[in-house]
Amino acid sequence: MSSVKLFKKEINNTIGAFIEDVYSWELNHPDADLKSTEKLVDKAIALFDDLIQKVREAKMEGGKKGFKKLNENLEKAVADLNQELAKLG
Repeated sequence: MSSVKLFKKEINNTIGAFIEDVYSWELNHPDADLKSTEKLVDKAIALFDDLIQKVREAKMEGGKKGFKKLNENLEKAVADLNQELAKLG
């Protein structure tokens, strides 16, 4: 990752794309119970908040070394969320 700013944008774009996928799923399944998708969106928002906080902490500690691990966490967490979305139907 070349900068903190770009990494924050990547977090925002990745999680934002997932939330858009959830809303698309809701539009394609109008008769589905939306409580499960609301929980997925809440999990995505909590993930965003957690990762942004960890980026701030890493920045305060003066190193970008932890960003690779955070990026891996982002990718794994979003993949897990996508699996949960796929299980809905």
